[in-house]
Parts: sequence; C-alpha cells; structure tokens
Amino acid sequence: MAESSGKNGAEKQLVELETVAIRFAGDSGDGMQLTGDRFTNAAAIAGNDLSTFPDFPAEIRAPVGTLAGVSGFQINFSSRDIHTPGDAVDVLVAMNPAALKTSIGDLKSGGIIIANVDNFGQKNLAKAGYESNPLEDEEFKGNYDIHEVKITSMTRQALEDMELQSNLADRCKNFFALGLMYWMYSRPLEPTKQWIEEKFGKRPEFVQANTRALEAGYFFGENTEVFTSNYIVREATYPAGRYRNISGNVALAYGFIAATKKMGINLFWGAYPITPASDVLHELSRHKNFGVQTFQAEDEIAAVSAALGASFTGSLGVTCSSGPGIALKAEAMGLGVMTELPMVIADIQRGGPSTGLPTKTEQADLLQVMFGRNSESPLPVVAAATPGDCFWTAIEACRLAVKYMTPVVVLSDGYLANGSEPWLLPKASDIPEMPVAFHTDPEGFLPYNRDSETLARPWAIPGTPGLEHRIGGIEKEDRTGNVNYEPENHEFMVRTRDKKIAGIAKDIPPAEVIGEASGKVLVIGWGGTFGAITAAIEALQARGASVSQVHLRHLNPFPANLEEVLGNFEKILVPELNLGQLSKMLRYQYLIDTISFNKIQGKPFKVGELITKIEELL
Repeated sequence: MAESSGKNGAEKQLVELETVAIRFAGDSGDGMQLTGDRFTNAAAIAGNDLSTFPDFPAEIRAPVGTLAGVSGFQINFSSRDIHTPGDAVDVLVAMNPAALKTSIGDLKSGGIIIANVDNFGQKNLAKAGYESNPLEDEEFKGNYDIHEVKITSMTRQALEDMELQSNLADRCKNFFALGLMYWMYSRPLEPTKQWIEEKFGKRPEFVQANTRALEAGYFFGENTEVFTSNYIVREATYPAGRYRNISGNVALAYGFIAATKKMGINLFWGAYPITPASDVLHELSRHKNFGVQTFQAEDEIAAVSAALGASFTGSLGVTCSSGPGIALKAEAMGLGVMTELPMVIADIQRGGPSTGLPTKTEQADLLQVMFGRNSESPLPVVAAATPGDCFWTAIEACRLAVKYMTPVVVLSDGYLANGSEPWLLPKASDIPEMPVAFHTDPEGFLPYNRDSETLARPWAIPGTPGLEHRIGGIEKEDRTGNVNYEPENHEFMVRTRDKKIAGIAKDIPPAEVIGEASGKVLVIGWGGTFGAITAAIEALQARGASVSQVHLRHLNPFPANLEEVLGNFEKILVPELNLGQLSKMLRYQYLIDTISFNKIQGKPFKVGELITKIEELL
C-alpha cells in the first residue's frame, strides 16, 4: 500500500489487489458494452489475465429505465490465471435504478456501488419496481460501499461550452464513468483517447466531447474526497509470445480462415443474420484478401444450400446460425450426409425453445445437432471450450470435414461468442498441415469408391474431364453413386456412413483427465462450462479433494478411451446449461450412471455453485 496526492491535496491510498470484477450496467442506450470493451482493452494493455461477460437485453427496444432494457458488461481481471468473469462483482457501476436492481444480487457484501444519482428520481425508481430509493436505506448502506456520483450532470458541465444538444452530451456519460474507473484502477487515458480519435475522427465535436467526458471522470476521481483509495492490479505472468484480446466469434472466424489457407482452398461463408452468430459473418466479410467469400442469404435454407453448393465446386462451404436457424438447415444438412461433401455448420447456441432468450446463453442444442435430421444421418460434432479455443475447434472441424468428406457441426454459445480473453497468437507452423487432394484421374473413377482407411469418397470438382457423376438427395448405389432403391444397398450405405463417422474416434486425441486418473468424483463437461468447472476443480484439488475433470471437445464420436476413463471413478457429475443432454448420451452409450447438474437461466455456472454440488458428492 502506498499514498498519492490528488491535485487538490486530498491524500489517496494506492492499494494493490490480485483480482477485481467490475460490472458496468445501464440502459441499452447508455453505452455499457462500449465502456466494458474499452476497459477490457485497458486491462489487456496492462498485461492482466481477464475474462469478460457481455450481457445484452433480450428486447431490442425495451422501454428506457425498465428491467428488460438493462445492458451489462462484466470483466474479471487479475495478476494471476483466471477462468471466469467472476462469481460476484467487487464494483457495480449502476447508471439507473433498473441496473442496480438487476445486478445487486451479484455484488459482494461490502462491494462498491457507483450510482449515477441523476437517474435515481422517483419516475425511474418506479420503473424499476422500487417504492423508495434503496441508496437512502440504512440497511442497504450498511451492506455496501455506496458512492453517489452525478455522472450525467457532471458530464453536461464538462461539455457546457460546446453548445451540444443535451441528448448528445448525455450520450458521453459512459466515458465519464469509464474515466472514473480508469482512475480507480490506475489505467492510462492515452490508449482510449487514441481510440476515440480513430473512431470519431470524421466528427471532431464527438472526439472533443468524449475526450472531455473521459478526462472529467478521471479527474473527478483524483480530486474528490468521495474516494479515499484507488487500486492497482499488476500484470499477470504469461508464456512468452504476442497476445491479443479475442472474442469467441472472432476466433471462430480466424480459425476458418487459417484452416482453408492451410488447405489451399477458398472459404465460402453462407449465412443469414441471427443473434448471437451474426458477428462471425461481420468479421469474415472484412477478410476477402484471404480468399474468403461471404454470402448473406435471404434465409437459413438458402445459406446452408449455398454453402453445400460451394463445397461441391471445390471450396469449403461453411454456414453459421443459432438453434432456430439450425432447425431450418436440417434438411440441407441431411443432403450433405447423403452427398458426402465437406461442410461445416457452426451453431452459436442461445436460450430457447423457439425465439426463447435470443441474447442469453445455453447449451441445449446438443441433441438437436446429434439427432435433429430425418433418418440415420450421423455427423461429427465438436465443441469449443473458451473464446480462444473457438479458433482451434474451427480448424479441427475443417480438418475432419475434408478428410472424411462429411458435414461437421461446431458448437459454441452466446457466452463464448461475446466473451473474450487474452489469446496467444499462433505461428503458422502451429497449425496442422491439411493438404486437399482433389481427385483428377478419370481412370477407373467411381464417385463413391471409398478410401480404405477413412471410408471417405473422392472429392471431384465439377467440370473435370472424365469425372462427371450424379449428385443429389436420393439414395446412392455403392461405388457408382447412381440412384438406387434396393433394400440391401440402402442398408449397406446407411451402415457405411455410420461406420465412417464412428471411425473418426481413431483420429482424435484420447480424453485427458485433469487430476488423478481415478478417484471419487469425475466432473465431465463440454463447451463453455470449461472455465467454471476448471476453477471449481482447481479450488477443490488445492484442498486435497478426490475430484478430477474431463472436458470433451469431440462429442460425436466420443474419444476412444472415454468408457475406460469413466469406469475409474465412483461418481460421474455432468454440469450442463440444459436438462442433461450429454448426460443422456453417456448413459445410453456406456450404460453407466451419471449425475446431472443443470442450470437453464440464460447465465453461465458460478464457480461456487459447482463447488457446493461437488462437495455434496464427496
């Protein structure tokens, strides 16, 4: 702990902390996502390990000041390795009563509240369901460290000589809040000032207004007697290399680009906009220099059909959606199974069913992508574990699609898609070589004459002399690919396609146990639950508990050694953000008992929830 002086002589204590979680919360028009994104950038520049959780309102235009319209952004940053955005927040920046009400349950006892009291009038209190102002309640004040800050009016004051309309001045108040948090956590202003210049360079008045608001918040913290302390979180220790902050959707886009560059073929992206998958399309559309072709289709069916057509012509067709869109793509996914063409289908899962919770996270599409097509139509399924892991999962999906001539499903979710973490930039040599061998020899060519090891059929580009062949959704004759209705041929082809997918188990890594190879409890997870499960396991193992972890990337087929691994533990716990879909798959596949631990609230698991459940089993 050290002391520093404010400009007006007020002594401030500088306190070193290991980990801090902050939540910015306000109306959807208050700029909380931008504020959180800029603070995340500052934490990344400072070298902290970090994890973020943007939380968007489900309603596009909820009434201002209501609970349904609250937008939040949580960031956990630390000088040590962390895995989640934090169970509970240390600081809540609440721009209105609704933001306070929706977030107060996640604030630690004794945590800091910075409330924009300009918005805590009776009208806004009533919209949030408060009969009186909670900031004035003695019991409430006893539980938290409350700082009432006139964010809106001080922002207006900082800009009063600019003669901006009041609504434009008010839109800068998020930068005032950001500046205050920069002072509180010892972050420099310059990187954000530079960003403002780049972002608003064509509107000098916006540059000046936002910069002034940022500085006003910073200097308010430095000079006011309201705050007696500010804090510093030192940089974390990372393996050597170059890092950037990355979200899951951006990592997914980069993974598809990297894979197709390694293959030496073009990437064709066919998609229809849907939350939370649209950002992948947005990102890929910026990279035409890498041979990326993006097609925003008129609907989900056209998007997947175009992707499959692109694969027929020698590009790698990829399509992306969320659960409702995957339902519409099912028929064309089945066509991909029948034609045995490489294609990747990315499913960025969200709360359902139907429209459900468009901006909230869930893991409930696993059984849909496993079985949501007519007849026997097996597909490989892989799932990403962290935002950065989306990159490697996309590459693995592309590898399997081309090597085995099959559509492959990639599962991500809203938590991974919008969340971010520091990501070590890989070298080109880190990415596996995946050469594509198009069939070119017409001698003895048969379109369904399979590779003896992979059972994949040849990939023959249309227009290649002598390689003309039929394609379509009607059952194919073995080897020739001609239309065939014979019962025995149909059964043979169905079993062969199933055997091809099952054989992928020989070509994927074995399930890795984190912890002891046998013991009392094994926690097995998939997808975005990785961070919370890992944090819980590390805490319990540090206490000497007999608990281990397996996190699955490959969900169909399972790793070849998974049954053996499961048999080494007394109890199998399967935490999922659904009603137990992986648990069902493990039960029918291996005839073992599993214990489901399920949460379906549109929110990720908290580490404490998992620790409590595991301790029950121990």
